[in-house]
This record gives sequence, C-alpha cells and structure tokens, in this order.
Amino acid sequence: MASASPRPPLRGRQSVFPTASSERWIALRAERIGRERTRDVAAPRRTGIVLVGAVGLGFAAGMVVLLTRWLLSTPAGVAFLTAYPGEYPLPAAAPVGLPAWLGWQHSLNAFFLVLIVRSGLQVRHQKRPSAFWSPRRDPKRKISLTLWFHQALDVLWIANGVLFLVLLFATGQWMRIVPTSWEVIPNALSAAAQYASLDWPTENGWLNYNALQQLAYFTIVFVAAPLAIATGVRMSGVWPRNATRLTRAYPVEWARAVHYPVMLFFVAFTVVHVGLVLATGARRNLNHMYAAQDGDGWLGVVLFAASMAVIAAAWLAARPVVLAPIARLFGSVATR
Repeated sequence: MASASPRPPLRGRQSVFPTASSERWIALRAERIGRERTRDVAAPRRTGIVLVGAVGLGFAAGMVVLLTRWLLSTPAGVAFLTAYPGEYPLPAAAPVGLPAWLGWQHSLNAFFLVLIVRSGLQVRHQKRPSAFWSPRRDPKRKISLTLWFHQALDVLWIANGVLFLVLLFATGQWMRIVPTSWEVIPNALSAAAQYASLDWPTENGWLNYNALQQLAYFTIVFVAAPLAIATGVRMSGVWPRNATRLTRAYPVEWARAVHYPVMLFFVAFTVVHVGLVLATGARRNLNHMYAAQDGDGWLGVVLFAASMAVIAAAWLAARPVVLAPIARLFGSVATR
C-alpha cells in the first residue's frame, strides 16, 4: 500500500496579530528575564567582592598590629609609653567610683538609643506608612506613626540627657569625662597604640578612664548628642514654619546631611564600647556600669541581661497595634 504523501502546510491569514498590548507584554517579560539574569550574575560577584574585602581588611589589620607592636618595642616607643601610659591623674576633687544614678542613666540611655535608631531607620526607608498621627491642636498636620514614635523617644532621650548633665556637674562626675589637662592628647595616642597592638592598656574604670575613653565619652556627650538634637529639631515639626530668616540660615538639607552620619557614629561607638566592655573584664565592667560596685560578682551581669531583655521586648512591641493606643493619648491616629 502506497504511503500517503505529506500534506502541505496550510496557507492562510494569521488568526492572531501582534497588538500594542502583546508587544508591551513581550518587552516587559524580556526586561524581567534580563533583570533576573543580571541578579543571578551579580549575586556571586557581590559575594566575591565581600570575601575579597574581608580578606583584605583582615590582612591590613594584621599588618597594623605587627607594625604597632614593632614601633612600641623600639627605644622611642618604650620611652613614649613610659612618659604617657594612657591615662593621667584626675583632679584631687574628683569622686571615686560610680554612683547608682549613673547606672540607671546608662540603662535608660541605651534603651532610648536603640529604639531611636530602629525607628529612625524605619522612617528613612518607609514608603507607605500604615498609620498616621495628628496633634489635637492641628488635625490637618499628619505624620506617620513611626515618625511620631521616633520623635517621642527623642523627647524622652533629651529629658534623660538633661537630668544626666545636671547630676554629672552636681556630683563632680564631669571630671571623669571632661579633659582637665593637655596630657589627654598624648595619653590618648598611647592608649590607641596599645589597643592597636592588642596589648591593651590596664582597665580600672572605677577610679579613672584612660585618655582615649575620656575623649570618646566627651565626644558622645558634648558633641554628638547636641548635633543629633540640633539636626533632629530642624527636621521635626517643632521647627517654626514662619521663621523665614532662621530657615534660610539653617537649611533642612544641612540637618539631613549631618543627622544620619551622627546616627552612624552612635552605632559605631556602641559596637566598639560594648565589645571592649565584654573583652576587658566583663563582670567587673558590668558591675561598674549597672550595679555601682567594684568587684567580680554576678549582679552586674544579671542587671545587664535584664536590661537587654527589656530592650528586646520593647523592640518587638514597637508595632502599630501597640503604638496606636499610646499615640491616641496625645492626638488622633488614623490608619490607611
């Protein structure tokens, strides 16, 4: 039986014609596929860059340690450490030890600072807030609930800071963090070199901070905190709307350019501060800071753990469902 010859393809008009919408869909699909392929290529590349950068930083840190140790072992380095051990004597009237109020102030400051940074980053990256807050005296003015929470924390942090300064100068504790001699500069360089060599300076914070610590605490209290407040006020609703000359003299762009780097400085300081506290005698340091006592007991550790638990609980609770009832006590809250 003869095999049937294949049929020729049908010839006729196309039943489906490309339209503007189909061409747009094809273009969007091609663009999406291109983005996915770019991400697939970029992800391993970013991972490689991070690994190379980490190795490079590790190598550079190792070289800094070796170089610093060599410099400090030379006769000039030994003479410098002998003349400037890293700290200088406090004034004769300086108090000894750390009072209990300082521990409470420290705990409250850490609590507010963590939540301020968290809410500030949320405000910076939030695009569609789920809830808004309005003051009773000006219902037309609306800000996101997250921004209200950030500014409310700022007010509490400032109030805590004012109380801290009053107690600091009333009790003489200011002499521990305010430089009282130009010897602070060479001693701070000495302390920095000792840290860099991994042969860290002797810690005795109950009696005296080393010069580098003193400069760091002075900068936090008297430089970074005022900058954070001044720039935050400029960007907040507290700033007077009709102060044309003042607004022109202090543009909001300047405040924004300074506020975020100051926040990064606070975060960097906190990371280094906590790391050194834990690495240079954790129990004794935590007793100084939280229990107002000098010793190696566990009370400071327990109080520190409790404060961290409170901060973690507040971090998890800082959601609109919890914040809205509190915000309604001071204004009105509307959801999207």
